[in-house]
Amino acid sequence: MTKLQDIKDKLENKYISLASVTPDNKPHAIAAEINKVEDGKIVITNNFMKTTIENIKNNPNVSLVLIEGENGWKINGKAKYYDSGKWLNFVKSLETNKRYNPKGAIVIDVERVEELG
Repeated sequence: MTKLQDIKDKLENKYISLASVTPDNKPHAIAAEINKVEDGKIVITNNFMKTTIENIKNNPNVSLVLIEGENGWKINGKAKYYDSGKWLNFVKSLETNKRYNPKGAIVIDVERVEELG
């Protein structure tokens, strides 16, 4: 099985599909940029994700998909949303966020990484 560290360089600063679960158990997918893999967690900045944040607060299960050429990976995990503290300060400090005013950070504890194809 692929480990998060094995694909860290492929994930950082890349756009992925992020799927959360709505309160009525329907999938909700968006495009999002992974900012960093930090402390074994995936960190995504919230700038404009109202529905996704509400979904994560109700149900932390998420799934991400990254496609790079003919290769792909699916990552499942549990997400938590931070609108203050260490993780918000972390995303605010990132160079890629200097032109935004981040509202929060989605931090994903990875449970499974699966290579597709």
